[in-house]
Amino acid sequence: MKVRYAGESFYSGLGLTNGKVYVVDKKGPFYRIIDDSGEDYLYSKTNPAPLDGSSKGGY
Repeated sequence: MKVRYAGESFYSGLGLTNGKVYVVDKKGPFYRIIDDSGEDYLYSKTNPAPLDGSSKGGY
């Protein structure tokens, strides 16, 4: 499945970028997304954002 991230970009070149399409795999309440770093990470389905609170995230 693919999704388009809409929200504040974070971790330039390593996180998620506003308007970019990502390949995802559903894992319970999370999406496993191959982000800009090329690695896969779990992100919230309702508000994908960094865990350190450095960005408000998106949807």
